[in-house]
Amino acid sequence: MPAGPEKVVLHPLVLLSVVDHYNRVAKDTKKRVVGVLLGELYKGTVDVTNSFALPFEEDDHDPSIWFLDHSYLEQMYKMFKKVNAREKVVGWYSTGPKLREADLDINELIRQFCDNPVLVICEVQPKEVGLPFTAYYSVDEVRTDGTEKAKKVFNSLPTEVGQTEAEEIGVEHLLRDVKDATLSSLAGDVSSKLLALKGLQSRLEEISEYMGLVLEGKLPVNHDIVNYVQEIFNLLPNMNVEALSKSLAVKSNDMMHVIYVASLVRSILALHKLIDNKEQRLWTERESAKKEKEKAEEKAKKEAKEAEEKAKKEAKEAEGKAKENGKS
Repeated sequence: MPAGPEKVVLHPLVLLSVVDHYNRVAKDTKKRVVGVLLGELYKGTVDVTNSFALPFEEDDHDPSIWFLDHSYLEQMYKMFKKVNAREKVVGWYSTGPKLREADLDINELIRQFCDNPVLVICEVQPKEVGLPFTAYYSVDEVRTDGTEKAKKVFNSLPTEVGQTEAEEIGVEHLLRDVKDATLSSLAGDVSSKLLALKGLQSRLEEISEYMGLVLEGKLPVNHDIVNYVQEIFNLLPNMNVEALSKSLAVKSNDMMHVIYVASLVRSILALHKLIDNKEQRLWTERESAKKEKEKAEEKAKKEAKEAEEKAKKEAKEAEGKAKENGKS
């Protein structure tokens, strides 16, 4: 029997496809959607590069009653093989948000197409910081005392997001297009740092909770987990080293110096703009006063010309009347 998978790498295209499937079929409902994962298994790593949706229904009251169109699955898989023969069925996905009673039965159906199918539960509406999916694979659990028969259970798998160069470029352009233009780059950077710190806090709380349960004897000691924790602490810098403290202080001073210079430049530019605006306003006022003065002078000249013409006309009329009186 082939060894089980050790890690699941999910590509961005799969996450987008799952979210699109959910929004088209089960948005604003309590239903979940199910689909097939395609990819490759290499040295224990399941590389999930593609997926397609499946017609799926289940009874809300009885979880053991469900329907999955496996004939549709077979036809779709044949067509996908014609497009890319390297992509094989490596498991299936569900929008969960957690494991259901029928998942083991569905997993056995998918086992007809691959030996060790993985189940990836995607959180389409994540409430916590971190990767919005978890991966599982089924194993046989046998009681050492022989009181029960072997039964299938799900074990969790480490997960991560992977992408090819082309996918990385596409995702970068997509995020650039959907970025909120009302937020500055500084606000975006601060938000990213805040989310990262929240994620770190949640992971540290999980580690603390686990270590506390181990100390209380409620959980057995897992040497792999202890080794990982020790490795984390080994990677932390030793703040008691004078050279490191000095380097951090120098770096902080350099950053503060750059920020100070940038603030000075911004202040100078603001003052320069203020002076430019003031000069522009004064020039506009002068031009306006000059135009008004020219307009008033032109109006006065026009009125004087009209008065002169009127006087000439009246003089002519008076002269004509005088001549008529002399003849009479």
